[in-house]
Amino acid sequence: MEPAAPLEPAAPIDDFGIAVAEVVRTIPPGRVMTYGDVAAALGSKASRAVGKVMAHEGADLPWWRVVRSGGLPPVHHEARALEQYRVEGTPLTWRDTTWRLDMRRARWSPDAGGPDHTGHDERDPNFPRDPF
Repeated sequence: MEPAAPLEPAAPIDDFGIAVAEVVRTIPPGRVMTYGDVAAALGSKASRAVGKVMAHEGADLPWWRVVRSGGLPPVHHEARALEQYRVEGTPLTWRDTTWRLDMRRARWSPDAGGPDHTGHDERDPNFPRDPF
């Protein structure tokens, strides 16, 4: 079951919001994009606008797959995001009791497709996920 993030009341979604949702839905399990990555995929630099869309419309999206550039999950949703990362095998790094996403391994681009940094092809249904 996907956790629903407590979000602000929904506002009418505009074309930008629809486009953001379409990009976010393409992020494969176990992978992430930053707010800036989502904006760039739309030909925009409006990462804050992506954040606003996620705050208003993210409950119906895999919100945990859109993260801050430093590899930190959405603010105030860290515990629920960690649950999803564990389920999906998203690469994480730990230092003592503090964690963040391993952006070198977890970051995804819609243009990527094909072999990843390990030589595995994420289009393959047997694409290995890092166990946690």
